[in-house]
Amino acid sequence: MAETGARRIRLGMVGGGTGSFIGYVHRIAARIDGDYELVAGALSSNPATAKESGKNLGLAEDRSYTSYADMAAAESVREDGIEAVAIVTPNHVHVGAARAFLEAGIHVICDKPLASKLEDARELAGIKPKNGAKFLLTHNYTGYPLMRQARDMVASGKLGKLRLVQAEYPQDWLAEEVHNKQADWRTDPEKSGIGGCIGDIGTHAYNLARFVTGLQTEAICADLSTFVPGRQVDDNVNIMLRFEGGARGMLWASQVAVGNENGLLLRVYGEKGGLEWRQDEPNKMWFTEFGQPKQLLTRGGAISGGEGAAVRIPAGHPEGYLEAFATLYADFAEVIRSGKDNALLPTLADGVEGMQFIVAAVHSSQNDSKWTRLSDV
Repeated sequence: MAETGARRIRLGMVGGGTGSFIGYVHRIAARIDGDYELVAGALSSNPATAKESGKNLGLAEDRSYTSYADMAAAESVREDGIEAVAIVTPNHVHVGAARAFLEAGIHVICDKPLASKLEDARELAGIKPKNGAKFLLTHNYTGYPLMRQARDMVASGKLGKLRLVQAEYPQDWLAEEVHNKQADWRTDPEKSGIGGCIGDIGTHAYNLARFVTGLQTEAICADLSTFVPGRQVDDNVNIMLRFEGGARGMLWASQVAVGNENGLLLRVYGEKGGLEWRQDEPNKMWFTEFGQPKQLLTRGGAISGGEGAAVRIPAGHPEGYLEAFATLYADFAEVIRSGKDNALLPTLADGVEGMQFIVAAVHSSQNDSKWTRLSDV
């Protein structure tokens, strides 16, 4: 990827003020390829923090808002109003903010999961955006070059008919009671929704497995645990998956697995071969054809250069988390400019499915790990 030279898209942000981790990440991602310029924001639910954050980011005083509703109303009638908005708030704010901007004809880039409640996600998916406004859900791991390569390899039959899928996402940062800005809302069901670990990182592992394999989920059998006393949401997740066509899967996500920082891992096995990739070494992927030695594919050597390859720099120079995020932003910029959708980008439909996955897992776990179809929730 490279800077296009096209006029920058005017971007707003909801949330992401002082002390926000994910807001900082989104701002970097928006700048990497030169496609966006941040010009407005409703950066905090606290009016003083919102104003101060806007000042720190160099926003004009009249474009630093204290509510997303005011921002959507004002920006939609400005001649130089924002064309897209990034929503980087806790989960319970996503739907209200996304609805306000889509109905104002402003493109939406929204952090995951889509909502805190499945019914709200479905309601959002049912609205008709003004002027064809587009929506992007930032499941950023789908932006890694080797994950797009893996998707191509599966689709082209290099692994044969798929049999097994294993996805893992262990962390340890919530292994004990923690109180800070990041932990407090994630462990509060009023803000995170009914899922804790499963919503925060389990949905990432699930989405990546679906993105790479293209398999449709039939049913899941879930065992959700809460190990830290007093915590109101799950902090460890074990799930078995049944896919249409006979493939089987396993998913483990944990925020209490001591010794793990951010261990997202995906393994996919078919009749003819297998793939293995780890997020902490994102420029390497192992590919094995049955009966043959393992092959180490690298981000420089494996990429064919086809559509969606998402490679910016020469082989041997690693690309990582921020660049994967930036790939989604760059691809969405092209969607905004051309009006044509990109099949590689996570959508509202993916967001609704992610919420179905969370609800089905919670229901299954509450019913002695009974197999539960996603279509039944």
